[in-house]
Amino acid sequence: MKSAVKAAAGPALSMVNARRQTLQALTLGSVVLLSGCATARKEPAAVDKERSSWTGRLGLTIASDPPQSFSAGFSLSGNAETGQLSLSSPLGSTLAAMHWQPGSAVLNQGGKEQRFNSLDELVTQTSGTPIPIRALFAWLRGEPETVEGWQADLSSLPDGRLHAQRLQPLPTAELRLVFD
Repeated sequence: MKSAVKAAAGPALSMVNARRQTLQALTLGSVVLLSGCATARKEPAAVDKERSSWTGRLGLTIASDPPQSFSAGFSLSGNAETGQLSLSSPLGSTLAAMHWQPGSAVLNQGGKEQRFNSLDELVTQTSGTPIPIRALFAWLRGEPETVEGWQADLSSLPDGRLHAQRLQPLPTAELRLVFD
């Protein structure tokens, strides 16, 4: 009787084993295919200390009364001594263009040209707050530079982000850059 049951169950057990093996093969195949499609985590790019041009988006917030906030696309080239900066709207139209060299800084905005004695003066007048330009260029190259009252977070620079805050003097200010 046992052999009759075994003989009758044999094809059924074979069928279950065949299904199990097929399911295991399909599962293994799916895992292999999915792992082939998976995207490896992109390693952060190294910071280029020789770099002299950047593009992306910037945001500046000043905790004044009333608070001021500004954001734009930007294209920056040069250094703290000589360079140019173009600011653009989300639609790509030029909001302002600045260029500077020792002893002179020029702002072109809305068909009007304004001249300043320095880039620091131009930035303070146009943004409403002083921004440490020399330190900003160092931060962009990944070089930590201390500026009294400011804190720069360079940890996300390899991922294309720079965040700097002025805590003193009041009002506080926050500068965020995201690079293309």
